[in-house]
This record gives sequence, structure tokens and C-alpha cells, in this order.
Amino acid sequence: MTQVSSPRFRTAASVTTLGGAGDVLPDDRVTDFLAECLAGQDLDGRSVCVVVPDATRSCPLPLLLSAVHGALVGRVSRLTVLIALGTHAAMSEAQLARHLGYPAGDLAARYPGTTVLNHEWADPDTFVSLGTIPAERVAELSEGRLAESVDVRLNRAVVEHDVALVLGPVFPHEVVGFSGGNKYFFPGVAGQEIIDLSHWLGALISSADIIGTRGTTPVRALIDEAAALVPAQRLAVCVVAQSGSGALHSVAFGEPQGAWAAAADVSAQTHVRYLDAPVRRVVSVVPEKYDDMWTAAKGFYKVEPVVADGGEVVVYAPHITQISAMHPEIEEIGYHCRDYFVQQWDRFSHLHWGVLAHSTHLRGAGTYDAATGVEQPRVRVTLATGIPEDVVRAANLEYLDPAEVDLTAAAADADTLLVPEAGEVLFRLARP
Repeated sequence: MTQVSSPRFRTAASVTTLGGAGDVLPDDRVTDFLAECLAGQDLDGRSVCVVVPDATRSCPLPLLLSAVHGALVGRVSRLTVLIALGTHAAMSEAQLARHLGYPAGDLAARYPGTTVLNHEWADPDTFVSLGTIPAERVAELSEGRLAESVDVRLNRAVVEHDVALVLGPVFPHEVVGFSGGNKYFFPGVAGQEIIDLSHWLGALISSADIIGTRGTTPVRALIDEAAALVPAQRLAVCVVAQSGSGALHSVAFGEPQGAWAAAADVSAQTHVRYLDAPVRRVVSVVPEKYDDMWTAAKGFYKVEPVVADGGEVVVYAPHITQISAMHPEIEEIGYHCRDYFVQQWDRFSHLHWGVLAHSTHLRGAGTYDAATGVEQPRVRVTLATGIPEDVVRAANLEYLDPAEVDLTAAAADADTLLVPEAGEVLFRLARP
């Protein structure tokens, strides 16, 4: 990697960028870059809501937020930081302090004049409806896969500020292609309706087909359509982090679509590994930032494309003891391929579609014969976690005692791909 010793700002179509796929950016250059970008915006006397990721997304958030805070405090009338949880669990004060880099209980020590809020996705009083995307438009955006109107609800903290600033990383993503940008609004701080619709649309396309797809996928198109209804001025700082280290390859600033696209181009170069041939077995070592299978499933999503038919993915995470703290219904329906739900839609359509989408994403590709009731997944999914065996098997997954996993032997096995710090880097097969 090249250590950047001087800023290289590039501006195109209202987006300014620093760094690139071969760079590692010094902290002071990142701070200077963001100060210069924000100095050029008309923000004096205006209120700003900064939408940031939760701890399941890795990036040097204390560095980035400190730079934004330093550039805005004293200029803006109000500064609020909103944690984009989607439907993840709320972060405790201790977790927030660690995540944002301030002494527990003393936010003002590092971020004076700032309010920090968790997205309260289960509380309807925290939302504002921005309008409806009609069924005909959803059909157009989804390329005919869905024709459902959707109420676009958003956390009122975004609506009640003059400016909404997205601040977060971009990675290959199983629902939308590449994460980041307007995705921090929808589903990051959105209501259940558009969360369900967007995730089920991604499931209909399938994780293996959409993950790592550049450009505007149907799900991205739906998200951008919803974001156009946001009354606040929208800006974004989209970064590409060096997976496993937190260092930054690049930073892009501007309107969300353009900043996201610039970052996605870099992420496609840095977060995708290509294999010449499929492997029989993958052992994904899941880091502790994922604390249940709802989030740790990324250890499967990112490797599914390189597993041979009939192969196996072992998700190794001894620290995980539950499937989902926030979505217990996943234990009732279990994990199934997409067609299992599509061909029995009357049986499952009343459930949250986001839960159904998660189920299909972790089960992966497969077939279901409605006449015989036989489901045939393409690969085996085995959990080597702290989740009890009966719970794992009842959820339609394979179980392996994590104590029986030999990571050294897995690394030496020619038929096994061992993936440390799994969940952010995507593995794909090289095209002939």
C-alpha cells in the first residue's frame, strides 16, 4: 500500500475525493480534507443531523466524527448524531462511548454541543411519513419483481434538521450491491415498510446475484427514490476502509449518490477477492463485532459465490449464543431458500419480509418442489457457534461443536478456504 503524504483532492460532478484503492490515508489528511469540504458548504446557522453506522460496520468512526464535529461545531445551530441501526439492537451508553470514542458518560468531553441518538425503529412515534411510492413506480424500479405501494417513513430526527449528513463506509452488500450512501437513510433509519420491501426485493434477486454488483441495482434505485423525498439537504461522506485495520483507502464527499458511487468504485477494487476455481469448504471466522447470527450471517453472504455445488460453509463464531435478539421469529420459520417462501407465499406473506429475506440470504441458493415438499439447498450451512445444537438444527442448519474446529488444519487444507475477519471482504470466482 502507498502511504499518502500529501492530499490529492479530485472533484467531479459535485463530488470531491481523496485517496484510492492503493492508498492508506494519514489521519491528518482525512481531517484536513473533511474540514475543507465542509467549509465550502452553506451550513452556518443551520441544523445538521449526522447519520452514522452502528458497530457492525468497521471504519475509524471517532476520527471521522471528530473531523466533522470540529468543522461544524460553533457554525451550526444544532448538531445531532443518529445511529443507523436498521432493525439491530440499540447501543448502550458504554457501547456508544466505545464506538464514537468518548469517555463513557461524558459525551461533551470529545463532542461538546452534540446530541447522540439511537434509531428507535420499534417506536412509531419516532417516525415521519414522507409520502408513498405507488405500486406502479415500485414495479418499474424493481423491474417487475414487486408491485406494492410503500409508505416511506423516516426517523423524525432527519426530517427535523436542515441538513442530513451521511458518514460511513461502503462495502459489498447482500441486499443492495454495495452499502453506503442513501442506504443509511433507507433502511438505516427508516420505517419497517420500506425495510421489508427493499430487503425482499434483494432476496428475490438473490444475495449471490446482487452482492458486489456495481451501479444502480433495483434495490439501490428504490432506496434513491425514497431518499428523494427527504426534505433536508442531503450530503454524504463515504469512506472505504481497509478491512480488518480500520485505516482508510479513500474518502468521497458530496451528494449521496455521487459520493457513494465514487466509494463503491474503490470498494470494488479493495473488498473483492477472486478465486480461479470453486472450493469445497469455507471456514468463515466471524469477528466479535457481530454478536448474533442476524449480523454474523455476513460470514456466509460474502463467500457463497465461491463454494462448489454440494459444498459447505462453516460459520465459526464461538462467541455467538443466539440467532437474533431482535427477531425471534427467525427461529420459528428457520432458514430456507427463496423458492421455499415464494411457492408458499400465502403461508408466509404475513411475516416481516425483512425476516424472510434474512432467512433466504443465510440459506443461500436452492430449489423447492411444492408438489413433493422437497427443498434442495445448493450448499450446506454449518454453524460452529455457542448457539445450542437443538436450536441450530430446528432452524434448518447444520451444527458443529466449535471446539472441534481446527483453524490451523483448515488453513493447511487445499480444499478449504479459511477466511479470517469474515463479513466484509467478498469472494467471487474469476471470469474465464
